[in-house]
Amino acid sequence: MAINKERVLEVEHFTDRLFRIETTRDKGLRFRDGEFLMIGLEHWSEKLQKNKSIMRAYSVTSPSHQETLEFFSIKVQDGPLTSKLQHIKVGDVILVNTKPVGTLVTTNVKSGRTLYMLATGTGVAPFLALIRGFDVYENYDNVVLLHGVREVKELAFDEYLNNLNEDEIYKEITQGKFKYYPTVTREEFKHQGRVTDAMYSGKVQKVLGLEDFDKEKDRVMICGSMEMNLELKEYFEGLGLVEGTMKDPGEYVLEKAFVG
Repeated sequence: MAINKERVLEVEHFTDRLFRIETTRDKGLRFRDGEFLMIGLEHWSEKLQKNKSIMRAYSVTSPSHQETLEFFSIKVQDGPLTSKLQHIKVGDVILVNTKPVGTLVTTNVKSGRTLYMLATGTGVAPFLALIRGFDVYENYDNVVLLHGVREVKELAFDEYLNNLNEDEIYKEITQGKFKYYPTVTREEFKHQGRVTDAMYSGKVQKVLGLEDFDKEKDRVMICGSMEMNLELKEYFEGLGLVEGTMKDPGEYVLEKAFVG
């Protein structure tokens, strides 16, 4: 596995649990929107007396056409990587492997009327790349991102996403097709409750002015807690949707590699 060393250009801390990193990008690195890379830090082990590296899977939040790389991370105080990564500063170096992987890519899902992206927590990361890419808007009439968090401050990209259709760079890409539904479970907010409930009840369609979910026309991507992933997998398969793969695109896909 080839590994590049990338320089940190920007670090943004949203809460005591969430932060974003932007780095340089090797010109030879290729990936598809929605995929993830292994990233990490070098560290010195006195016991082994040699350099080792800790690598973990991170969805790339920046679209593939962007010249830099961005990653969105949770802070785990005793985590092997994030306990150190959260203290990274501009000018520091991170390791990025060159083999992108992942199931949340447009080629795994059939085209259709509306594509629903269902995310909790940092599971929103791959969708931040997809909604700023070209492919997704060519395949669907509506692209809907549902992002569920516990507290309002965890909606780290809320203002940006609310204005994506008017963004000077991305309005030509989204063509007004992007729709955003943030929801919060532990505080008062304009939308409250779980992402799953918003889908089951049809509330998201009512709020966004969309037609009811139609298993023949609509498609789904899922990335969040393992509990949510499995619950939604059972729900959509109960409706008759088939999970997509690289060889056989389906009506829905979920990210199995890690919990977002």
